[in-house]
Amino acid sequence: MASTSGPEIERLIQLLARLPGLGPRSARRAALHLIKKREQLLGPLADAIRVANERVVVCSTCGNVDTSDPCTLCRDTRRDDAVLVLVEDVADLWALERAQVINGRYHVLGGTLSALDGVGPKDLNLDRLVARVAEGGVQEVILALNATVDGQTTAHYVTDLLSHLPVKVSRLAHGVPVGGELDYLDEGTLAAAFRQRTAL
Repeated sequence: MASTSGPEIERLIQLLARLPGLGPRSARRAALHLIKKREQLLGPLADAIRVANERVVVCSTCGNVDTSDPCTLCRDTRRDDAVLVLVEDVADLWALERAQVINGRYHVLGGTLSALDGVGPKDLNLDRLVARVAEGGVQEVILALNATVDGQTTAHYVTDLLSHLPVKVSRLAHGVPVGGELDYLDEGTLAAAFRQRTAL
């Protein structure tokens, strides 16, 4: 297919196409929109990306990304130090913060155990997790991991890892989503919902 624009614009399209949720066509539309709105969007976006590239760091305490270390969440004195929420990735941390369901501290693992992908315990932020719990003050660790095989494997591993410490380990419930209809749910979700039923 013949190129319809110069190499610089093609490079922009190729880079945009690497973003999650954007394919080649969406990337072309996004690039065209950015170019048309150059002063309002393209320039400020380029500046924001440059600043993020220079200033964004990984928090040495929890693993969140921010422009300071420790991050904004770790510096927040209003948070409950007794509750530590374990998440797989920063995206999960941000999702929980958007939902405003917990006011505790976080710990980002940086992935899940996966034999197929060659991800072992040494590849995850587990040593820091054990150290944080061993320091004292944490009364409950909530495993907010995805309900996948790798997520469940990681949850069991973390539970065993923390078993010698005086801390309660819990996990998020799995089952029927709010607004969900039973007829549309898979058997695994229904089975989990029945196993984790609660009294009213």
